[in-house]
Amino acid sequence: MSSPPEPAVVVEGVEHRYGTVTALGPLDLRVPSGSFLVLVGASGCGKSTLLRLIAGFERPSAGSVRVAGAEPVPGRGAGLVFQAPRLLPWKTVGGNVELALRYAGVPRQERAERVAQLLARVGLHDVAGRRTWQISGGQQQRVAIARALAVPNPLLLLDEPFAALDALTRERLQEDLRRMSAETGRTCVFVTHSVDEAVYLGSRVVVLTGRPGRIALDRDIDLPRAGVEPDELRGLPAYAAYRTEIGHAVRDAAQEKPSRTV
Repeated sequence: MSSPPEPAVVVEGVEHRYGTVTALGPLDLRVPSGSFLVLVGASGCGKSTLLRLIAGFERPSAGSVRVAGAEPVPGRGAGLVFQAPRLLPWKTVGGNVELALRYAGVPRQERAERVAQLLARVGLHDVAGRRTWQISGGQQQRVAIARALAVPNPLLLLDEPFAALDALTRERLQEDLRRMSAETGRTCVFVTHSVDEAVYLGSRVVVLTGRPGRIALDRDIDLPRAGVEPDELRGLPAYAAYRTEIGHAVRDAAQEKPSRTV
């Protein structure tokens, strides 16, 4: 009998401190390959800290983090999308994506085709020659996602990438991301403050307590995805039930009331 696939991310006994302040932990978490994990909680609960540990930007004060079985290395183990797109304004849209391909070691003769493919995937096939300041905020965030997808690794980390966008653009990009995740099979770890966003995107939602961040609720989200329109999905009784449960857990966790892990 074959052994089960190795988890994409394993967090064991992790604590993280800034000086005398414990920001996170103790915390244990396993993220199966191909899943879409959403971390949700109040400000200061350690969501972004955990994401930085997974990305390798910081090392835990105690415990260990493994990505694909190894200690994470910044810029290698995962594609990253932040709240601000962080694009290079002196380069074109295509130039920003091409730079990511160059750093990933893609040969020069293959880059133009790959840039076109990546921009088409995020619905920007017609703006490759524009400067980044000539496109909307939502389009800039699509470029950031395309740039993250340019790096050939199976893990995508997203730190509140839609928080600064208007509601309509945010919903559109949520649907785009959910579709791209299903098509590419990449493991996603997504940070948000929004309970609705967590339930809509996640195959699994983890709620963190107030500082130090610990797991207050760990809930699989069992909702139909393929062939279901966003409004239809949000109208399901099960969707409302998940929203209610997770919303209560977030409020309780922010007040440092223990919830449950399931």
